Amino acid sequence: MKHILVFGAGKSATCLIDYLLKETAAHQWTLTVVDGNLELASSKLAGAPHARPVAIDVTQDDARQELVQSADIVISLLPPSLHFLVAKDCLQFGKNLLTASYVDEKTGALKDEIAAKGLLFLCEMGLDPGIDHMSAMQLIARIRAKGGNIISFKSHCGGLVAPESDNNPWHYKISWNPRNVVMAGKAGAIFRENGQSVQVPYQQLFNENNTLTVPGLGQLAWYANRDSLSYIPVYGLDTSSTFLRTTLRYPAFNAGWNRIVALNLTDETITYNTDTLSLAAFFKAHFEQHGHTAAIQQLHNGDAFLEQLQFLGLDDHTTLINKGQCTAADVMQFALEQKLVLQPQDKDMIVMLHEFDYLINDSQHQVKSCLIVKGDNQLRTSMAKTVGLPLGIAAKLILLGKISLKGLHIPILPEIYDPVLEELEENGIIFHEEEA
Repeated sequence: MKHILVFGAGKSATCLIDYLLKETAAHQWTLTVVDGNLELASSKLAGAPHARPVAIDVTQDDARQELVQSADIVISLLPPSLHFLVAKDCLQFGKNLLTASYVDEKTGALKDEIAAKGLLFLCEMGLDPGIDHMSAMQLIARIRAKGGNIISFKSHCGGLVAPESDNNPWHYKISWNPRNVVMAGKAGAIFRENGQSVQVPYQQLFNENNTLTVPGLGQLAWYANRDSLSYIPVYGLDTSSTFLRTTLRYPAFNAGWNRIVALNLTDETITYNTDTLSLAAFFKAHFEQHGHTAAIQQLHNGDAFLEQLQFLGLDDHTTLINKGQCTAADVMQFALEQKLVLQPQDKDMIVMLHEFDYLINDSQHQVKSCLIVKGDNQLRTSMAKTVGLPLGIAAKLILLGKISLKGLHIPILPEIYDPVLEELEENGIIFHEEEA
């Protein structure tokens, strides 16, 4: 009897666990879900007889290793900094491992040992990274099969609020790690455009003029991801003159966040004592600290950014932070968690768009491939679907012997992406293409 072990029962785990419960019942496998919060893990399993929740401190080696030893395959949805603990255990006890996170340096250093032990560590198997790799690589293979030479590739992906649940001036609600939202873009970005490497500093990243049109949705804004260049050899697009990976938002978000950055509200150096401090008092103290008070006072009624600041708590004297010493970035995370939360019946939305320009016999062509997925509610979000389902599908295919690769991989090979994308379509995650 096969045993699947999942570390993490948070936001992104809901649809993964639902999928695994169905598949383990069908194949008479067992499932263990591990989280620091036993009540949370139990709620996701809903009393299924072939599944059990476990609560441990995952940094404690003995408890973690005992669980890994008992598994046939391990899925880690832990914070990226903790993946390596699980990776070392999987290597020690000979277990295959799946994650939705980027391959970090320490895990990458295990590459030869993973291959030598005949194990499969499959990383970047979520949404972005994950579905973006698989869908792009499948389309690249099709273009090349008909003799196409790709000269431009742009890939855009964003977790947004669905239009029917969009009711705040940021046009955004939290559907994943709020810390990542606050810290996005801190390192700036680098990509290739018209044959040249382009570097964009953090202060210029959230440019509201960087827009594109998504079929059926209209205009969205984008900001460049940290490092597009590293994926050029991964995708085999060394001869492409443009290569860009971005994150999508509604235009109002980019416009507002650009000013948030300019006002030092994502600063991580200066700290404030937030015990008994209201959001309004924090904003006042912060703007005084950085000399922004006059600029804030000059904002006029009807200014979209003033409305955005007020929504985050500029005039909120009742919401107390009460988190001890905090940086501005910490307080911004708190504000987002308080003000931009998905309500129980809210729907989030995933948008992914690939744009290819390619030549066939000196004739230029363009193809756009677009994915739009909406969540069902606050728990069964589109983010949870698109992060969790690829992991679950891959785990099943590995246990059934339909993926037999060994070594450290990301999903850029047809043995992975063809069957996974096929089953994703069966679950309503479908790309639509437009040729020009």
